[in-house]
Amino acid sequence: MMRTQTTNQIALGLLLLATLLLASCSMLEKSKTDNSNTATTQTATPTPTRSVASTSASPPSSAPPPSSGPALATADGDLPGARVEIQELKRTSGDTLSLKFAMVNDSDKELSFGYNFTEPNKGYGDIGGVHLLDAVAKKKYFVVRDAEGACVCSRDVPRILPKSRSNLWAKFPAPPEDVQKITVVIPHFTPMDDVPISR
Repeated sequence: MMRTQTTNQIALGLLLLATLLLASCSMLEKSKTDNSNTATTQTATPTPTRSVASTSASPPSSAPPPSSGPALATADGDLPGARVEIQELKRTSGDTLSLKFAMVNDSDKELSFGYNFTEPNKGYGDIGGVHLLDAVAKKKYFVVRDAEGACVCSRDVPRILPKSRSNLWAKFPAPPEDVQKITVVIPHFTPMDDVPISR
């Protein structure tokens, strides 16, 4: 009799344990199903996205800044793929002209300065050899120089790497007021005629 009762208690305990196990498995399964339903609901909900137009309107951060306007004149260089773009030739106070231009290197080789763009025996790594030519009056205007003989222009210019550009400048004595266009001569580039002088 005692043995039967003990067996019944063990059987009852096993039954209770099995019921608890089934209930916990059922709850675990239900939890998984609820989570997957939530995930499905979340993925089904549309997320706001930027329109194609707004994405393409903002340029990538690595892109160069847009130029301030069309070049006044351009010229190709001795090195294929090299060119210059005159951005400004302007009268300034103190009877001088200010020349601003970009030297562009679209070639596969470096463009070095050294003595290439300087006035002979007067500098290194500068653009002191750039000059203006008034063909009508047959007069050349050379870059202004300071008391030490250094050009008032871009100096110590680093080499221009392939597929890049450098912004350069120089000051010149101003021609007479009636001269409104002039030729810009940059060594190793084609002379640029009739570049307008602005105020």
